[in-house]
Parts: sequence; structure tokens; C-alpha cells
Amino acid sequence: MYPRNGNTLNSLASHRGITMTKSTDVLVREMLDREAIRELPILYCHYVWQNDVQAMVDLFTEDGSISVDDGTIPATKGRENLIKMYHQALGDLAPRPFIHNHVVNLEGSDKASGTCYVEIRGISDGKSIIGAGYYDDQYRKVEGTWKFLSRDVKMYYMVPLETGWAEKVLARAQSQS
Repeated sequence: MYPRNGNTLNSLASHRGITMTKSTDVLVREMLDREAIRELPILYCHYVWQNDVQAMVDLFTEDGSISVDDGTIPATKGRENLIKMYHQALGDLAPRPFIHNHVVNLEGSDKASGTCYVEIRGISDGKSIIGAGYYDDQYRKVEGTWKFLSRDVKMYYMVPLETGWAEKVLARAQSQS
């Protein structure tokens, strides 16, 4: 049974044995910051699906960077370089990323870090591929908007899928052209 008084956040916390030391305003600001940060990888994946490189890069700070631990993509820093790298890297691929389990650590009013896990389905050289890994992210708030400062991609695997969907997807795309 939950307490029924005017200060719901403090009452719920107290009911669960948690002492509230932050004001409601601070808690709301932190929740809004966390939600804005959690939206970054969601938008990033959406733009990957749409092949919208400019929108992907706009999610980064001016000096934002990305690196991939398996060396498939060179470490890249700065928006202009990110645009070139993404056009080149996504040119032959059709990745379809799915983000899971986003952990966010607020480290002040304009700095945060986080980890989110990714499953990837895609097509490479006409073959279905499947992968899994995670992003270690650093975030900065720039002029009131949260951005990626850096994304370090750690791939667990990225392998061909013997019986996949590539042939069906490619046939459908050809029939629609």
C-alpha cells in the first residue's frame, strides 16, 4: 500500500526506506536529463535505419568521436570527419541496430556517461549478418541539449547468418524499384 499524502515522491521513498535529500526540482531535472540522454541512442539507431548521416552526426558535439574496438571503422573525431566516415562505413552495409538496457550515470549538470547494449541485424555483401555488443558513451550538455561526446563501440560478435533474410529483403527491394 502506498502512502496517500501530498508529497508522493518523498512518501514513496520513505515507504521503501530511502531518505530523500534532493529537492523535487532537482529530482525532476535529473529525470528529464536521464530521459534526454536515453533518447540519444534511440534517435541514433533511428537515423541509422533511415541512412540519415547528417542527423546522426548532429547528435554529437562539434568535437564528438566514435571508435570501434574491432578496427572495422577507424577512430574518428569531429563532425566533418564523422560525416565522411559514416558515408563510407554505411555505404555497403544496411545495419539495423536495436538498443537495449541503457544505463545512465549523471556526473553533474552538463556531463554524464552511460552504456547501452546493441543487437545488429543487417546485410553485407548480399549476406545476412548478425551482431551484438555495447556502446560506452560520454555525454555533454551543449546549450541546453544533450549530445554524444564520444561513443566507444565494443563488439562481442558480428558474423554471417547462414539462413537469413538477405535474399528476401533484396528481392523485395528489387521488385519495388
